[in-house]
Order: sequence, then C-alpha cells, then structure tokens
Amino acid sequence: MPKLKTWQLTAGSAVAGLALAAGAVAVAGPWDSGQRKAERDLAAAQDRTGGAHHATPGHNPAEPAPAPSARGVLSALGAPAAPSVKPDRLKEVLEPLLDTAALGGLRTASVVDAATGKQLYGRGERDAMTPASTVKIATTVAALSALGPDHRIATTVLAAPDGKRVVLKGGGDPTLEKDGLRALATDTARALRDKGADKVSLSYDTSLYVGPEVHPIGAGNENLARVTSLMVNEGRTDGTRSGIGARTLDPAGDAARAFAAELRALGVQVTGDPSSGKAPADAQPVAKTFSAPLSALVERTLTNSDNDIAEALARQTALAAGGEVSFAGAGKAVYDRLAELDLPADGLLAGAHFADGSGLDRNDRVSAGLLTALLARSADPAHPELRPVLTGLPVAGFSGTLQTRYAGTAAGTGLVRAKTGTLTGVNTLAGTVVTKDGRLLTFAFLAGSTPAADPAQKALDAMASALTK
Repeated sequence: MPKLKTWQLTAGSAVAGLALAAGAVAVAGPWDSGQRKAERDLAAAQDRTGGAHHATPGHNPAEPAPAPSARGVLSALGAPAAPSVKPDRLKEVLEPLLDTAALGGLRTASVVDAATGKQLYGRGERDAMTPASTVKIATTVAALSALGPDHRIATTVLAAPDGKRVVLKGGGDPTLEKDGLRALATDTARALRDKGADKVSLSYDTSLYVGPEVHPIGAGNENLARVTSLMVNEGRTDGTRSGIGARTLDPAGDAARAFAAELRALGVQVTGDPSSGKAPADAQPVAKTFSAPLSALVERTLTNSDNDIAEALARQTALAAGGEVSFAGAGKAVYDRLAELDLPADGLLAGAHFADGSGLDRNDRVSAGLLTALLARSADPAHPELRPVLTGLPVAGFSGTLQTRYAGTAAGTGLVRAKTGTLTGVNTLAGTVVTKDGRLLTFAFLAGSTPAADPAQKALDAMASALTK
C-alpha cells in the first residue's frame, strides 16, 4: 500500500463527506473568508494538528507550527440515494436563461453531479473561451496538487560569514507584511551581533523569477502589482488589502528599504540604499519568515479574486515542476499539472491555455467542461488536498465577490458558492450549488461579447440560483 503523506491524512479527515453533504455545509454559516466559523471553532477545540511545512520530517523550531486541522464534521451525514436532478428538466430550466440577450453572442455551460461525475447539462462545454478570473480555479487546483495545502512560501535573509553584507531574498510571497519584516530584522540583528558586525550593506535578491515583471495589462494597473518574488502587502501603497488599489512601481526595492528601516530601528547601521544583487556564494541564512499555509492563500485568492496571490501560486507550481518561473513557465506548469489529475473525460484540456495565473490576460482559454471537472475533482474524497478550492469560493450574499451580487434575492443566497470572472465583454461564473435535497452540483457558465457587465452578472446569477430549485 502506498505511503500517505501527512497532508493527505490530515486533509482527508476534513474533506470526508464534503461532496455528499454539501447541503449542510452551505446552510450552516455564518461564513468567514471562505470557511465556516463553526468548523474553525471545532478545529481549535480539538487541538489537533495537521502536517508541517511540506514534507519536513519533524518540526524545525525556525519554521511555523503546523496549522490545526478539523475533524470530519460532515462525515456522519448521508447523501441522496440517487441523483434527483433530471437532465431534461434542467435543460428546460436553463435554456431560456442561457439564451438571454444579456449574455452576448458567445455562451457555454456545463453542470455536473459532483458525487457521480455525470454531466447533467452542457452547451458548448468543450469550447475553450476567455474565462477571466474563473481561471483562478485552475491555478489553485494546480498549486494544491503540486505542493499540498500545508506548503508555505519563505522569505529569507542571508549574511556573509563576517556579517558585513546582508541579502534579503524573495521566495515569492506577495502577502509578506510589516510584522514579517520586523521578525526578519529582529533575527537578523541578533545574528549580526553574534558575528560582531554593527555596520552592513544590504542587497535584495529577486532572481527567483525570470522574464517580464509587468503583466500584459501594463504597468501602473491597480488590479495587479509588478510580478516579482519580493514585495510587501502585494505592493499596495494605499492601505487596501484586497480589490483594486494603488501599487508601487518598485515593490522589491520598497520591501528592501522597509527592511533596512527595521534593521536601523534595532541599532544596525545600514550603509547607503539597498541595491539589487545576489548573496555571496558563502552566505548563510540567518533569518526566515513564512507565508500562511497554501490552503489559506488559495482561499484568499478565490474569495477576494486576488490577482497577486494567483500569479504567485502559478509560479510556485512552476518551481515545484522545476520549470522556468515566468508567465510562460507558470502557464505550462499549470497545464501539465492539470493533465496529471486524471480528469473524468478525455480531451477536457483541449484548447486550454494559461497565459497567466489570474485571468487578467485575455489570451487565457478554458472550457466550461474543464472548470466543472476541476470543481468536481476538488469535491472528490480521493483528493482531499484540493478541498480549499471549494471552501474558498465566495458565498452568494455573504462573502467575497458574491457578497453584494445576491442582495435582495432569496434564491441562491447561501446555497451558491462560485468564482466570478469579469473583463470588458467577458462575464463568467463557476462554482458549486446545493439542490433542495442536498445534492452537490458543479457548474460553469461562460459568456463572451456581453453588452454590459451588470445585466450579464444578473443573468449568470439567475442561472446558478435556478439550480437550487
């Protein structure tokens, strides 16, 4: 029998019964950043731990303790004995909604029973289209599959043997905060004192990524910072934590300057301004800080449609594959990883193309059938590592990018969980929904050439809500 990894064992307990008891999940609320508060409280009460930092034997005190994992809180609930959704009835309900003029001239759809994997409805479900931000489903599935939910992204400080040269090296964590920099500075200052160094030069290393830093949407776009392996708070300069926001044009340099300020506050004399450069060959790590677990990063990505984290996760997938860590290399790594998932139908990746990890690039191409297959695979008890894809989806009327879209609408509220996608002329929605008798369905509705965003979004929301009836 193959040996199970720690993250498989711990995630397995949490995923048990998810697909079969989704009705209870959706109505149990209230929700908090894509996860149920009740489940979090239960996890804390049990004081149980999951896997440590990605296949590390034992616990290294320099690394964060493993996150608590929830018990199988859903496993006692049963599933309907047989599918209650009739394909003919579903077609009768969805066809008029899909044909509305608000959805423009290009429309595709797929609805799948998550428990059986059977497609219940499809129109153009194999046609690859521009998915906008629903491509984040593919990005996060690939990252979790490649790295596991416990993986954390490190930011490291290295110092020369004499302590006179210090290098801040980015590992690709866009969520690094000021507290993380302060912790790095504290450990670094202590190490420098041990070396007898009180005056240092500071460099910063962003060599982990190659190729262009600027996304094809262009520099200065408030949807995304420059894609670099070192930044603080996603390069935001206006205090925002999600959504659009003003971004620095030099995220790595700003992070290094902030780190220098923390060192100076601790009595370390940093000479001059930080400069870009790699550490000397004989430099050794003296401090390290870690991101939240990948599971939490995935949830934040999906709930808030976070473009910066999505691009970082695509590059982490490329790192895991040993490929080029660039837009092109990340796209290839995502495609290759999805190809290893043994999706339920052949050819679902035909025509798929991942130009970026966020969906801001109009050259991305996925099909509705691929998205529903990835969501169904995320509900599969055989793939517990993918569960954060489902728990991270925004909840209609409650969280993330669906918090306000179902305002004043009873149908679908709390029952629809879905990733939104919006570009000019492109509106998409893909996620899960619970039928009135507790059946979990995955769905994807993609529309192109839409005349206006608001009517298109309402039409997509109406289709998802119709699945609950």
